[in-house]
Amino acid sequence: MVIGTSSRVFNGSSHLSSLAPSTSPGHRKPSSIFPSNAFLRFSSPSPRRYCSCSISAPKMRKDDARVFELSNLTALSPLDGRYWSKVKDLSPYMSEYGLIYYRVLVEIKWLLKLSQIPEISEVPEFSQDAKSFLEAVIDGFSVDDAMQVKNIERTTNHDVKAVEYFLKEKCGSHPEIAKVSEFFHFACTSEDINNLAHGLMLKEALSGVIYPAMDELIKEISSMAERYASIPMLSRTHGQPASPTTLGKEMAVFAARLSDQRQEISQVKIKGKFAGAVGNYNAHISAYPDIDWPQISKEFVESLGLFFNPYVTQIEPHDYMARLFYGITLFNTILIGFDRDIWGYISNVYFKQITKAGEIGSSTMPHKVNPIDFENSEGNLGKANGNLSHLSEKLPISRFQRDLTDSTVLRNMGEGLGHSLLAYKSTLQGIGKLQVNEARLAKDLDQWWEVLAEPIQTVMRRYGVPEPYEKLKELTRGRDVTKDSIREFIEGLELPEEAKSYLLELTPHNYIGAAAELARTVGLPDNVVIGVRGIRATQ
Repeated sequence: MVIGTSSRVFNGSSHLSSLAPSTSPGHRKPSSIFPSNAFLRFSSPSPRRYCSCSISAPKMRKDDARVFELSNLTALSPLDGRYWSKVKDLSPYMSEYGLIYYRVLVEIKWLLKLSQIPEISEVPEFSQDAKSFLEAVIDGFSVDDAMQVKNIERTTNHDVKAVEYFLKEKCGSHPEIAKVSEFFHFACTSEDINNLAHGLMLKEALSGVIYPAMDELIKEISSMAERYASIPMLSRTHGQPASPTTLGKEMAVFAARLSDQRQEISQVKIKGKFAGAVGNYNAHISAYPDIDWPQISKEFVESLGLFFNPYVTQIEPHDYMARLFYGITLFNTILIGFDRDIWGYISNVYFKQITKAGEIGSSTMPHKVNPIDFENSEGNLGKANGNLSHLSEKLPISRFQRDLTDSTVLRNMGEGLGHSLLAYKSTLQGIGKLQVNEARLAKDLDQWWEVLAEPIQTVMRRYGVPEPYEKLKELTRGRDVTKDSIREFIEGLELPEEAKSYLLELTPHNYIGAAAELARTVGLPDNVVIGVRGIRATQ
């Protein structure tokens, strides 16, 4: 069976309340959420005294009785509130629902695996009808099923045991499965189920949502590189005017860096363990000592599309998660650099932003069109990296054979991925509004003829002209440099006519080296060689 979850989606605006019903034990009425003195009320200040304050509860209309139930407006996380529409594609994978779904999947797949082991006669091979029944439990798993598991958990106070009991109830109507239902969780510790569920959550969230968003981002920036390949631009090193480049080549740098990091992330092996309470198959061997349990576990883990880790304690050590989250953090850090550079180019008016009817840039300055998409992206990338960095640092550490600190932290994987996804979409939205201002780019280049000091002194070196750097330094530093003063300096040099003619043809607009070719070839195979006379492939 190919594991897929595309059909498991959430509908409706009250998406969060479906897993947090108002009838849950301990639920308080909205009026009791804040103390009676929760909101400030200011009295009129006296001439010689500071304002005195009293606090009162918010006034609520009768039809607002449900206002503080969990919803888009009352969610503590903006991912589940304001930004829900942009990140909801992650929810079937990274939510509590997703975790429960994958636990159910692992438990059922394990029972099916046991039925295929001849030595375990107590679980004979299932009929096709029984197999179809079990597969239907996976394929048809719904939010209502997840709610049923949560209801059972209220009694068990153990989330994985609640899944086992749910499956026993669900399959109780099928005599063949009911007869062996005690084997759903045979020889398993909860972490055997959890680590595989977490691995599957990550695997499918990455392949189904995160990687496509990364790829679209890289594609759009690569497209910018190609479109702007030949548009010259004054570069800035240390914030100061420097040798010209092209706008496309600078986009190509980010496209290449992001592409490389995307490939690095995809090479991380998502691993799983299934070796019992301390990683030694103790319980397995006590029941069936003649079975090669390490081999059985390897086959089972790999059947789920994960890589098998044979050396574990009670938990899979999470080292792969650290590598994965570090990798995404670096991708995000590169994108922060892109966001900031585009922000700067907009500030320099190298880019204009296409306006949208009815959209407000500033509440008080009507002329403004702010680069809000790139600012939103930068902020969310920082939030994502804070979360993912903590996961990377914490998860590989567990006391002795295990402690529980990883359990609560793992529930936050969706936060780091959610803020990342939101940022990717914000950057893409911002790119869609950009319009190159070639006139401004050209104007800046016209103002900085001193950038030609570099090629002039370099050619002077070739032909043995003494002190070339010092001569150009005297010409350019602290002085206004113009086209005429540059030409006059070149004319006075003792150079071959061919070299002098070449220098006289240079301008800040055409002194761009191989920038255009670099921009056009971003993403081509490594055997492509770029030169000033064109592009060729090596053998």
